[in-house]
Amino acid sequence: MEKIQHKNVTVNGIKMHVAEIGEGPAVLFLHGFPELWYSWRHQLLYFSNKGYRAIAPDLRGYGDTEIPSEISSYTAFHIVGDLIALLDILDLEKVFLVGHDWGALIAWFFCLFRPDRIKALVNLSCELRPRNPLRKPIDCLRELLGDDYYMCRFQVFSHSSRLTS
Repeated sequence: MEKIQHKNVTVNGIKMHVAEIGEGPAVLFLHGFPELWYSWRHQLLYFSNKGYRAIAPDLRGYGDTEIPSEISSYTAFHIVGDLIALLDILDLEKVFLVGHDWGALIAWFFCLFRPDRIKALVNLSCELRPRNPLRKPIDCLRELLGDDYYMCRFQVFSHSSRLTS
């Protein structure tokens, strides 16, 4: 692990922590919830040994990356914007993109918003599910998986009747 280099860069108005190692074609790893760059530590070492530049940031609001206070600062546009700015700072035109869980959802948006910056995508655990513009995603998850599903449990409710013990 001591070979992995850490730095903080300013992207899209926030300071972002980035772990990276290796030289060659770049592979950008996006962590899930509630993980950090650290969840990719073994893959960083593996890919760097295979001739790749392996990069894993702490996404916006996680780990040593800045935590904007406004909820509205956490849209897919913001997070993909952070990653595009990161690629620009690292002077990378295109990357292989790997996402897991929450990071996989961001990776799907990254590919939809900026396909010109992606060589290929590998996603783990989350399929692409186009959003129904007439329904809130959390309402769909609650209906399908119930109030105890982890994403539902992290919501703030305006009606006390929805809270469960």
